Amino acid sequence: MSNQELSLSEQEEIRREKLEQIRELGFDPYPHSFEVTHTSKQILENGSLIRNEESNPETEEVSVAGRVMTRRIMGKASFFNLQDSAGSIQVYIRRDDVGVEEYNKVFKKLVDIGDIVGIKGFVFKTRTGETTIHAQEFHFLSKTIRPIPIPKEVENEEGEKVIYDAFSDKELRYRQRYLDLIVNPEVRKTFEQRTQMVQVMREFMNKDGYLEVETPILQPIYGGAAARPFVTHHNTLDMDLYLRIANELYLKRLIVGGYNGVYEFSKDFRNEGLSRFHNPEFTQVELYVAYKDYNWMMDYTEQMIEKIANDLHGSTKVTVGENEIDFKRPWKRIPLFEAIEEETSHNLYGKDLEELRSIADELHVTVEDSDGMGKIIDEIFGEFVEPKLIQPTFITDYPIEMSPLTKKHRSKEGLVERFECICNGKEIANAYTELNDPIDQRERLEAQAKLRADGDDEAMTIDEDFIKALEYGMPPTAGIGIGIDRLAMIMTNSESIRDVLFFPQMKPE
Repeated sequence: MSNQELSLSEQEEIRREKLEQIRELGFDPYPHSFEVTHTSKQILENGSLIRNEESNPETEEVSVAGRVMTRRIMGKASFFNLQDSAGSIQVYIRRDDVGVEEYNKVFKKLVDIGDIVGIKGFVFKTRTGETTIHAQEFHFLSKTIRPIPIPKEVENEEGEKVIYDAFSDKELRYRQRYLDLIVNPEVRKTFEQRTQMVQVMREFMNKDGYLEVETPILQPIYGGAAARPFVTHHNTLDMDLYLRIANELYLKRLIVGGYNGVYEFSKDFRNEGLSRFHNPEFTQVELYVAYKDYNWMMDYTEQMIEKIANDLHGSTKVTVGENEIDFKRPWKRIPLFEAIEEETSHNLYGKDLEELRSIADELHVTVEDSDGMGKIIDEIFGEFVEPKLIQPTFITDYPIEMSPLTKKHRSKEGLVERFECICNGKEIANAYTELNDPIDQRERLEAQAKLRADGDDEAMTIDEDFIKALEYGMPPTAGIGIGIDRLAMIMTNSESIRDVLFFPQMKPE
C-alpha cells in the first residue's frame, strides 16, 4: 500500500470517528431536509440584504447550504468558505451566536473540508469589504467520510507557487465526475453551457411551430445511418432488438402522418470505437420539415447556430483551442468534389470503383476490399479535406452511393442533395433533401443490402414498413441531424467529447 493510500485510509478512519462523536452529542449528521432561501450568487448580487447598523439595520434572514471548502479558526470566532451550486460565499461563525457546544465541540473539532452544512443568519460586509454571512444557526447536513482533493497553493523554498492535491488526472476526473464538479468550478460551467445550448435550439424550433416528439430506442430494424448497432434480446417476444443508431426513419413516418415539422433530441448508440470525438452513446437532434429542401435547411442551420453562439458568448465568434471560429452568416458552401480536388488535385467525379481505388492508393489512403465507391470517397475526404475546415463550412452535393436516403440532385447527374456541416475539422451536422420516391428508395436499400452481403457491416438494411409509409406519400421534406456533443465541444472550448459528457464510456478499471 502506498503512503498516499495509507494516509487517505487514516483520514477516512478519523472522519468515521468524528461521525460517531456527532451522533453521541445528539446531532443528526444526515437530516432529512433543510430550508434554503438564497444561493450564494443571489446574496452577492443583492446589496439590499447587507445589514448596516446605521443605514440598513433590519434585513431579512438568509438560509444557505453548501460545502465547507476552507476554514480559518480564530478562537471564539471563525471564517469559512461555503460553496453551493451557484458559487461560493464567506461565512462568519461565532461561539456566542451559535452556542458553546455547537461551536466548540462540533464546528471547531468535528467539521472537515467537504462537509455539507446549513447556515442561517444575516449578511454584512467585513472591514475589507467582503460580503459575508454572519451565522446565527449552524446545522450539519451531510458528514463526508472521504476527504475531498481540494487544491492547495503553497510557496516552495525557491519562492515558486506549487499546487498540491489538484484533482487534475483526466481519467480519474471522468470516472469520478461528482468530485470533478466539486473541485473544478469551470467543469460545472461547461455543462451549464451545454444545457443552455440545447434550450436555445429547442426554443428556436418551437417558435416555428415544430413539434418535439419521441420515437423508439429499441427497434426491430436499425436504419437511418451507416453504423454498427448494439444488439439486445426481448425475452417475451423472443426476438433480437437493436438500440437505435438514428431516429430518421421514424421521424419521416411522422411527416407522412401529416405533421409539418417534427424534431427529437435523442440518445443514439453506435457499436464503434472510442476517441476524442466518439462515444458509443451520444446525443443528437434531428429535425424534419415538410415542403422544404436542403438549401432552406442550410439557411436554417446557419441561423440556429449563429444564435447559439450569440446567446452563449454574446458574439458570433467563439474561441476553440488556438482558433477563433466565426459563426456569422453566411457560411462557405463548397461541393464535395470541388473540395477534394482543391486539396488533392484529383477530380473524383464520374470515376468508377477501380479508378477510385487507384487514386486512393496513390494518395496512400487505406481502404478495405469490401469498400464501395462512397466509402472510398469518404475516406479521401476525411484524410485530406475535413481536418482543414476550421470555419463552419457546408460541403454539398454528395455521390448517390454515399447517401441512400437522399433525393437525387435536380441538375447534377449521379449526385444527391445532401450537405454536411464541418466545423473545427469535424462533421457537426448532416442534412438532406429527403428521398420520398418509394420505388427509388427500395432500389437504394436493396443496393445497401448487397453491400452488406459483400462484407460492409455498416451498410443499411431494408425496412419494409418505412417503404410502406413512403408508398402512402411523403411530401418534399428537408431533414437534418446535428451532433449535440460535438457542437457542445466547440461552444465550450472542450478538447474531448468526454469533457461534455457527465459520464463518458470508460474501460473497466
